[in-house]
Parts: sequence; structure tokens; C-alpha cells
Amino acid sequence: MSSRANALRYYVLSRLMLAPLMIWTITTVVFLLMRATPGDPVDALLGPRAPIEAKEALRSQLGLDQPLFFQYLDYLGHLLRFDLGSSIASQGQTVWQIIGDHFPATVELTICGLTVAAIVGITVGSIAASRPNTPIDAGGRLFGILTYATPMYWFGMILQLVFAVKLRWFPIGTRFPLIQTPPDGPTGLYLLDSLLHGNLSQFGTSLYHLALPSLTLGILISGVFERMVRVNLKQTLRADYVEAARARGIPEFRIITVHALKNALIPVITILGLTFASLLGGTVLTEVTFSWPGLANRFFEAISQRDYEVVQGLMTFFGTIVALVSIAIDILNAYVDPRIRY
Repeated sequence: MSSRANALRYYVLSRLMLAPLMIWTITTVVFLLMRATPGDPVDALLGPRAPIEAKEALRSQLGLDQPLFFQYLDYLGHLLRFDLGSSIASQGQTVWQIIGDHFPATVELTICGLTVAAIVGITVGSIAASRPNTPIDAGGRLFGILTYATPMYWFGMILQLVFAVKLRWFPIGTRFPLIQTPPDGPTGLYLLDSLLHGNLSQFGTSLYHLALPSLTLGILISGVFERMVRVNLKQTLRADYVEAARARGIPEFRIITVHALKNALIPVITILGLTFASLLGGTVLTEVTFSWPGLANRFFEAISQRDYEVVQGLMTFFGTIVALVSIAIDILNAYVDPRIRY
């Protein structure tokens, strides 16, 4: 028993020691990519026809006139103090203020989108796996391919055209009606804050505005879960304990939902965690398509404006989340499955 505990302790410590290295690598790559991409943030802010003296003064203020190595050291020094910088284009608004203003909208969209993806993907994958080598199984494979290959922006625009413009079932481009007061709470998540205040009207309005973008995001990433569930559930249904359950006369539906699906979902949990972490920074196409006021949309604006500080700060923030979540998932899997520790 002690050897297993020691193996788990060693595995956890090794993964935790990797976290600073991963974050340092992410921040370094972000810094170099921002300097390697074409375009000048000073020209983007002042315009190409601005006086040279004004450009040089701003470049000196931003530290862009320093050698690259000294810029990098200054960048790391600020990160060690948890200072992600300030926006060049937003009159000194700090990156942490931008995160506080926009990140809750991204988190809410990601959670709802993943919920839709998990429900649709697990349901379709389970039905397809329970009927192997049938048209239903082929339909499940086709669903996974189509949802994975369909462009996010195209699918989002089609849903807006049909359900918002033609049928007028859903709104476009807002998180909450401009003429109404949005939920006010500690989390910034409208659904949760409205429930905390017991305001079901605000909850319904928030969910109504969230429906179309979350359906777009959820349906298109559900194919990943469908494929994982279908493949793993097919293998699980051929296991000896499943055959033994069938021999005891247990109904097929109970075998799938109680016995087989539980084991088939273990790798899905890993994919779910990594997908959640990556979607926090990867919902940019959905947010831009629906004009959703999230952090990914703000990140897109910063790229367009060549706002170095904001782009670097947000990419570091997103990368750190992905790194920490991946390490947490590794540790959780090691705790659940002892074979991973050795």
C-alpha cells in the first residue's frame, strides 16, 4: 500500500514541477511571436501619418526602442509580479481589468456549450455503439465527421439566419437586453447570479440570449465526444463482464447505462477537461460571429489593434489555464487508474 502511495506522490510532484516550465515556455513563445508578426503597434495606435517625433515618444514609453533581450527581461519581471500589463489602445486599462470584465461571459458560454456537447455527443455515441454495423451506427460516424469538419463561423451564421432573422426565435449579438438591467452578482455569470438573487425572470432572459451561441458551440464539438463514446463503448460491450451480465438476463439498456457506459466514459472525462480549458480561449469564432462580449472576442479586437500588452497578457492567461488543467487531469487520472503512475 505504501509503494502505491509513494508512486502517486512522486507522480504528482513530477507533474507539479513541470507546471512552471510549461508556463515559462508559453510566455516565451507568446513574446517572440508578437515580435515576429508583421505590423507596428505604434502605427496601429497613432496611424501611419503621425509625426515621427510622436511615434518615437510612444515607442520609448512602451519600451519598444529597447533591445529585444531587455524587453524580454522586463516582460518576465512583470509576469513574476503577476502584472499582465495594460492596454495601449484602451487608455491604460489593465489586462486584469479586461479579464474581470469579459472572462465571465466566456466561462458561461463555454460551460453551456460543453453541456450541450456532452449531452448530444454521449447520447449519439451510445445509440450508435449499441447498434454496431447498422445504418444507425453509420449515421453516428457521419454525425461525428460533419460536426468536426463544419466551420464554426458558417454554422453560426446559418443558425442566426434561420432562427434569429427568419423565424425570430432568438436574439442576435447581445448577452442581455440593453434596455434591461443585467444580473448583478459576485461571479459575473448571469445565470448563476440571477439564481443567487432568486430572479427567475433574469435567469430566463440570460438563458434565452445564451441559447443560440451555446447550441452552435456545443453541436460542433459534440462530434469529438460522440466518437470517443462510440469507440470506447463498442470495446466495453465486448468485455467478459458484459457478456456475463447478458447471460444473467440483465436488460440490454441497463447493461449499457449502468455497467458499460461508466467505464467507457473514463477517457471522455479527460477530453472534457482539456476541451473546457482550450475553449476558454478558443471560442473566438463563436464570440465574434454572435458579437458575444467575451474575453475571446476582446482578444480578437486586441489582435486587430496590434495591442501588444493585451495580446501577450491574454495568451499567457489562457495558456496558464490550459497547462494547469492538463496537469490536474493527469493527477486525477493517476489517482483513478494506478497503472498511470508506473
